[in-house]
Amino acid sequence: MLKVRAAAGQRSRGWLTAGGMTIPVALGRGGILANKREGDGGTPRGTFRPRRLWWRADRWPKPRTFLPVRPITAEDAWCEDPSSRHYNRPLRRGPGEAGDRLQRADHLYDFIIEIDHNTTPRIAGRGSAVFLHLARDNFGPTAGCVAMTRGNLLRLLARIGPNTKIVIG
Repeated sequence: MLKVRAAAGQRSRGWLTAGGMTIPVALGRGGILANKREGDGGTPRGTFRPRRLWWRADRWPKPRTFLPVRPITAEDAWCEDPSSRHYNRPLRRGPGEAGDRLQRADHLYDFIIEIDHNTTPRIAGRGSAVFLHLARDNFGPTAGCVAMTRGNLLRLLARIGPNTKIVIG
């Protein structure tokens, strides 16, 4: 089990604990929220499971993990449009088409652990693209994800599988 909690006095910073390992994480600019909404910058409170790892095969070797793994391509994106039937799902996009691109110039999405937030059922406007991914150098707030250093994310990946519980809040 992974537990994520906010740091005292800093709603966009927190701690992730897993089997004796405690690591610093960046959280959404809105902190941990029980009533997550699209665009609110909140990290959703609740219990989730990891679905798969997306990774930049053009930048890094495949990491060790028990999760299903998928390399990220230039066409991979995530639907954040609540009016779309593809809301909160991965999709393929050509140049110039809308969607949160998974292949980014920075390194934030070099490793993405997709979690099952707002998936069954998917409710329009309840939040999309909530991942565990790499943190900015200054641990700046995310748009709602949980972010950490590459070393800590790789250590975490080696320990988790599809049945791991992720408790946020």
